[in-house]
Parts: sequence; structure tokens; C-alpha cells
Amino acid sequence: MRFLHTSDWHLGRSLHEARLLEDQAHLLEGILAMARDLKPDFLLIAGDIYDKAVPPHEAVELLGDFLARLILDCKVPALMLAGNHDSAQRLGFCSRLLSAQGLVIAGSLAAARKPIVMQDRYGPVDIHLIPYAEPAHVRELYPEAEARGHNEAMGAMLGNLETDPGRRRVLACHAFVAGGLESDSERPLAVGGSGAVDASLFEGFQYVGLGHLHRPQKLAGPGECHYSGSLFKYSFSESSHQKGINLVEMDSAGACRVERVPLSARRDLRRIEGSLEELLRPADGAGREDYLEAVITDEGPLLQPMERLRKIHPNMLHIERPYLSRGGSGGRVSAGDHRAKTAADLFGTFFRTVSDRDMSDAETEALAGVLAPDGESVISTSERSIGSAVASVSAAAPGPASEAGMAAAREKAASGRESA
Repeated sequence: MRFLHTSDWHLGRSLHEARLLEDQAHLLEGILAMARDLKPDFLLIAGDIYDKAVPPHEAVELLGDFLARLILDCKVPALMLAGNHDSAQRLGFCSRLLSAQGLVIAGSLAAARKPIVMQDRYGPVDIHLIPYAEPAHVRELYPEAEARGHNEAMGAMLGNLETDPGRRRVLACHAFVAGGLESDSERPLAVGGSGAVDASLFEGFQYVGLGHLHRPQKLAGPGECHYSGSLFKYSFSESSHQKGINLVEMDSAGACRVERVPLSARRDLRRIEGSLEELLRPADGAGREDYLEAVITDEGPLLQPMERLRKIHPNMLHIERPYLSRGGSGGRVSAGDHRAKTAADLFGTFFRTVSDRDMSDAETEALAGVLAPDGESVISTSERSIGSAVASVSAAAPGPASEAGMAAAREKAASGRESA
């Protein structure tokens, strides 16, 4: 038997306000090409078909078109299950009717008891589809199980499957299995460790096709236990991942050979790093349209870095400034009564928070030149004097002009508000 295993399409997802539907459609074309060339017995989709329980209509249309071409044109059945991002009821609409046409949808936990029986030249193979099993829903279905966490919930689901010990068995489910490596783009299933499932529960299955984690990986445990990974890179923590799909071939004894088949994205998702001057150099034609995150290494204030970078890299989505976040205080001023401090003291604290260093002698001298001789308190210092202090210190410091200094201050202040 030969089949393809994929998961975590998240159709309709956006990244930093960039809509990814065109990129997803391109990747689904790649899966259709695989289906035509490899002629698998079926396609297995292990959950998170959509990104939201109520997906945008464009995502629904994209899935409908893909499934019609896969099943009607390529003659490849599809078996899919609901993940934690999906609405099991919406995804499973008309599932009994559609199963007769080659589209099997596992949305209901109760329907997961019975396997889907597929035939190859060696005989029957039981395919068990378990959608995302929220412990509360499992307790309603199996009150005696007392499933308080995801491990007990999965154990209850597996313990109630209708099985034939003499048959080869494949399991597909959507869960966080202990030992799996996470990415930034996954939605946590539970607080703490209660969301993890132990791989030892999968004893007796020749292949376990998992969904939920976006990094493709093989887990230690009984049989072949694999996450296929997500369709696309949905966070910059995945920039090093090679996205693809698993081609699984099972022999008469149930032994599985798993081959990783890469998918070619329309645009890649990459991190670039360097000074702003380096990153503003004209980009090569190849990769110019990629989605980018810039890690800017400059240690001084910068004027409108995003706007300038987007003139060279039109799909620049995010900027990281390690210089602004490495301070131990995280942008927070130390406790103390500000009324007892002079304007010079308060400005020094402000400068240290923004620049992660103390003022130089030249900067201190420039500040003293615009403050009252007695270093009067900030309460009696006019707003204009503080503005003059910022301008004078920026002029005394080597580097960009005062407007850039104020931009850095605003950037740092915004960073502090977001972390609060």
C-alpha cells in the first residue's frame, strides 16, 4: 500500500497581515502533481485543514476545488480529520454522503470507533482516524474514562477502537505527542504538560500519521510515528524547515518505508540579518518576493527602517532590533520617587533605557548646557527644555540626527508597552 501523509494546511491564514491564500494554492497544486505522478492509494490529511473554525469563503472554495480535482480527476481518495483549529461539525458536514464519493471526513469522536478499511494486493488495512480529542468531549463520550488530560483522553479513544488483531493498522490523529519539537506558530492545547500524549499509546500501529506540530519529524516510539509538518512556514521560527509531504509504502507484513517529498513554495519565508546599510543593498531577482524578517544589528537609532527596507524588499513583514531588547530592565525604569530626582537624573535614566548605555562625557556636557544651572527638578522644567535636551544630546552623540533619536525612543517605548 502506498499513501501520502500531510497535515496543518491552515487554509485562510495570514502572517503579519500578509494573506497567504495564493501561496497555499500554489502548494496544493504541488500535492496534486504528486498525486498524478505517484498514484497513491489515498491522501491522509491529519487535521487543521483550516486556520479558523469559521474560515473565509475563499479558503472553503480552495479546499473544495482541490478535493474535486484530487478525487474526480486524479482518482485518489482523501481521508481527513478535524484538528484543534477546525470546527468538527462544519468540517464533517455531509460526511456520510461524501464518503461514498471517496472523501472520508472524521469530525465526530463517536464515529472514530470504526476503521476505514482500505484494500491492497496483500489484503485489508485498517485506517483509524481520530480527530482532535478535547478531554471534556471525551469525558462526555466515555464517562468511565475520567479523562482529565489529553493523555487519558487519547487512551480512552484508542481503547474503544474496533480492531482486528490480524490486520495491518494505520492511525491518524491530531495531538501534541511528548518529545515533539514545537514552533512559534502552533496554538497550545493545554497549560503546562497536560496537553501532551505519550507515544507508547500507539503500540500496535504500523504507521502513525500525526498533525499539530509544524516541524516535520519522526518520534521515538513503537512503529513509524511521524509529524508531516505544516503545508507552509507559518512563523519565522520555521524559516529553516524544509516543508513537504510523507510518502509511505507498506509491505505485506506492515513494515513501512517513509520518504520525504519536498514541496516548492511560491515565496519562501526567510530571516536576513545585518546592518541597515547592508540590508538596503539591492536584492537579487531570485527571492526578491520572499516573505522576510530583518534582524538589524545597528546599535543606534534608525529613521523609518521598515519603510526603507520595503523599497528593496516589498514583502518585508517584521523587524527585530536585538539592541533594543537586550537590556536587563526590559525598558522599565527602576523604582524610586521621581519627584526627588533632578531633570539630569531623569534624563540619564531615560537615555540608559533607550540606548542601553550611560551618556558619554560629551553628551553629559551637552545636556548640562540646556538645563538650569541648579539642575532643577523635572516638575519645573518646561516641555521645551526637555525637547532641547533630547536634541542637544543627539547632536553631541556620533551618528544619526535627533529625529532618528526620537524615533528610537518611540520604538523603545512601544516595545515596553507591548511587553507590559
